[in-house]
Amino acid sequence: MTELSTGPNDEVCVPRKNAPKPAANGVYDRLRSLIMDGVLLPDTRINIVALSRDLGVSQTPVREALQRLEGDNLITYEPGRGYSTTPLLDLDGLRALFEFRLLVEPWAARAAAVDRLSNPGALLDRELDSFEQVLAAPENEAGGQNSHHDVRQQLVAHDAAFHAAILKATGNPVAEQAYEQTHCHLHTFRLYPEDIDTANTVTEHRRISAAINECDPEEAEQAMTGHIRKAFDRFARAFDETATPPTLPDTPPRRLVK
Repeated sequence: MTELSTGPNDEVCVPRKNAPKPAANGVYDRLRSLIMDGVLLPDTRINIVALSRDLGVSQTPVREALQRLEGDNLITYEPGRGYSTTPLLDLDGLRALFEFRLLVEPWAARAAAVDRLSNPGALLDRELDSFEQVLAAPENEAGGQNSHHDVRQQLVAHDAAFHAAILKATGNPVAEQAYEQTHCHLHTFRLYPEDIDTANTVTEHRRISAAINECDPEEAEQAMTGHIRKAFDRFARAFDETATPPTLPDTPPRRLVK
């Protein structure tokens, strides 16, 4: 049974488990996983002393990991308060993030759907095939031992890899860096329900991949636009499942390239 270790003022640190302590270079991965899985709750103070003790490492690798997580926008630092996990995105923050994506990603899909060596279609197909093979593994099927926890982790990894490949194929490092700095997949992942359905994402990604493979920029742009709008609708329901989800602006973004 997992026990939450607490420090002064009931600051949540890390679950204690009957397992080997992680190596120092694994502290970042362990803390990131705890935040993404909701074990370290949003907007919770981090007790470095207790955290170091629970992980069996000195404070130095813990501080280094927290600084890296701050760069991922999963941790914040305030003088006098120390480190805390970031709050979940609110609805306004979610809308702002997806409006940015709506400006950048349809253009990126259009730019990637060209008949040249940088066309990422084959790479996207391999990524989708690999993800579907993972989903088909017995432990990840409905009722399997990993049916909720690991599938959510694998979905965010696939989603991040799929979209990053398209941005990279544009050959525009400014757009690629701006997209990476949003850490959008890390933050939306924290809104995923435990019983997330991966079928919609796979279907939408297949449509985008097919258009890019066929060097059809119009279809690639439309497929990406539809995917982002549908993804926003799915995440927006996390705030109120009974309400009609808000929508993104209907006006399409201006194209940066013909």
